[in-house]
Amino acid sequence: MTDAAAAKAQAAHAGLEAPRTIVVIGGGQAAGWVVKTLRKEGFVGRLVMIADEIHLPYERPPLSKTVLTGEADIETVRLVTPDDFEALNVEAWQPDYATSIDREQRIVRTQSGRDVQYDRLVIATGGAARRLPDALVKTSHIAYLRTLDEAVALGERLRASKRVLVVGGGWIGLEVAATARKLGVQATVVEGASRLCARSLPPMVSNFLLELHRANGVDVRLHASLVALADHPHDAERIRATFADGSTLDADFAVAGIGLTPHTALAEAAGIEVQDGIVVDHFGATDDPRIFACGDVANHPSAWLKRRVRLESWANAQNQAISTAKALLGTFEPYADIPWFWSDQYDVNLQILGDIPGDAQLAVRGNLPGKRATLFYLEDNAIRGVIAINTPRELKLSRKWMNQGRTVDLATLTDANTALA
Repeated sequence: MTDAAAAKAQAAHAGLEAPRTIVVIGGGQAAGWVVKTLRKEGFVGRLVMIADEIHLPYERPPLSKTVLTGEADIETVRLVTPDDFEALNVEAWQPDYATSIDREQRIVRTQSGRDVQYDRLVIATGGAARRLPDALVKTSHIAYLRTLDEAVALGERLRASKRVLVVGGGWIGLEVAATARKLGVQATVVEGASRLCARSLPPMVSNFLLELHRANGVDVRLHASLVALADHPHDAERIRATFADGSTLDADFAVAGIGLTPHTALAEAAGIEVQDGIVVDHFGATDDPRIFACGDVANHPSAWLKRRVRLESWANAQNQAISTAKALLGTFEPYADIPWFWSDQYDVNLQILGDIPGDAQLAVRGNLPGKRATLFYLEDNAIRGVIAINTPRELKLSRKWMNQGRTVDLATLTDANTALA
């Protein structure tokens, strides 16, 4: 990100009046951090948040873990308490959702018939769990996991079941399977690809997760092409899955974790550029200088990756929202974080930092078949990506070196007998 880009962004907004009314569409983590940051940065104008959930902004990572087990609820996953939210003086239109954006009049209209004129608008609409095709699903005994209410309902269903079928061997599917086993529920994971988390992990780590889940009693089936999901022929309260090879599998119900579909329809209808998410610059601004976007729905130019990307992570939802909120008020600090993601499964905390191509040659520090190792991807002796398995301190140190652009010695890096520090 160059100073020229910052100057260009400032020039684009220089002719606009200071905002008196800011509208935020969405009520998730990104939206919550936008409104919190706006007040922290001194915005005293009208602030309206339009959200289709009844709950105040909350964090999603616990949904596939402690909320499912019943160890956490809305009180423990809130981004802000009701009292603190009230102190922010936000008009929360909940539950409601925006149906149109009139860019010429600068008006947002909602399903309930309300409308509001904005000086600046933030679209933080996130996304929805991708659904299995209707032609494939012929049962009501299927669950998806995206919202708090869905997590609570899924947790109740799991705790009352003996066997669950998980469709999708990505992060959500694996976390649900791990939580099911914690609850004593038998779990089968079916994945159409040749390995788990194939889009985000190199084969070495996919294999590690495969063995981890099988060691914990999960029936993992790869190359499993699902062709039908229907009520069980002899028990309407259960399901039967049929696969392309003719095999079948019975379970109490199914959970599908097959990705996220970003909520971009509102932006598209308003003529805002959309390409795998709402296209924004380093500061969260769209091609309309009064309209910004952040979080799961935003496609931004990553300074670290050197390409555009739409990130679905807790860290991105928070930090991009903070940067965007500041830009709304004329403080242009580029969002240039190194992408970071984590997952907790059984006794394993797995963190991914930076950029790791699917065919990357990784330097291994520690014992990967075991449960404590750090894997590095290097370019020109500089760390470009890290996968940390139960080694959070090594990831923290790696982040520091990556931000510094520091070169490292490969032999020292992979010598577990030498302290990284």
